[in-house]
Amino acid sequence: MKAAIFDRFGVPEEVLQVREVPPPEPGRNQVRVRVLASPINPSDLMTVRGEYGSRPTLPATPGFEGVGVVDKSGGGLLPRLRRLNPGRRVAFSSTAGGAWAEFAVVSARQLVPVPDDIPNEQAASFFVNPMSALVMTRHVLKVPAGEWLLQTAAGSALGRMVSRLGQHFGFRTINVVRRPEQADELRQAGADAVICTAGESIPGRVRALTDGRGVRFAIDPVGGGTGSAAIEALGAGGRLLIYGTLTREPIVIDPRLLIVGAKRVEGFWLSEWVRRQHVLTMLRLTRTIRDLMRAGVLTSTIGATFSLDEIQKAAAQAAQPGRQGKVLLHPTA
Repeated sequence: MKAAIFDRFGVPEEVLQVREVPPPEPGRNQVRVRVLASPINPSDLMTVRGEYGSRPTLPATPGFEGVGVVDKSGGGLLPRLRRLNPGRRVAFSSTAGGAWAEFAVVSARQLVPVPDDIPNEQAASFFVNPMSALVMTRHVLKVPAGEWLLQTAAGSALGRMVSRLGQHFGFRTINVVRRPEQADELRQAGADAVICTAGESIPGRVRALTDGRGVRFAIDPVGGGTGSAAIEALGAGGRLLIYGTLTREPIVIDPRLLIVGAKRVEGFWLSEWVRRQHVLTMLRLTRTIRDLMRAGVLTSTIGATFSLDEIQKAAAQAAQPGRQGKVLLHPTA
């Protein structure tokens, strides 16, 4: 089978290659999936660069999620998982990567059957963005209706989901972007408030929107000066979740900002949160995601699509700032 492989860390479009390798064999409680589509997420590109979580053993195949068809079972499946027969279309996630290939082996616990009314392009991004957006806002921060949530990188696929979750559940969002055209797009989409850092101060505008109180809830995947400004915008009892570092720059924290008003800054990594959850919690969560996908709340705008042989071009496109829509790979179109 064909697989995208890197045997050294570096710029994705330079180190990724497509090679012929033996198809992986599923072990007990695993299934092999013929991959139909897989998105290129920032976490995938950071993994190839060696900058995300724990580094994989090289050579490695990237890709944390996708959609495909069950091809083979390794046996030993629990009764509730035995419905995952060959031919069943599923969305899947893999903390070890491996989705950018014609076949991927994943734990049966990390598969979700996909109903017919959810297309492959949406099912491919079932886990990373929709689950992160829903978990951070509804399960970790538990943002109440009527409250403000500040989010940076609001023009991203995940950021737009958070804005729509606010409209759906009744909390208000302050959406931080870098470029005026992004700000205009979000306003037209119904965002409650937008801050464009090209000409506005995050803390200053937040104070104006909140009558000087600051926000109690914030999420940041950017880091650097933007993350530092988000901390400055926190009000008394404020809580910031850091779930990425797109700038690859550290956040500078003045401890006085946290001491006064009992504010908190925490890291969030979806994989770690999922590992701590009961199986019933995860079942309810995946059902909620399916319902919100159908309702158009947790859907992704799809941009360019590429075959596996075009991996270098696809990676370069996904890394472009200001690109429109999620970049997808189709390993077995």
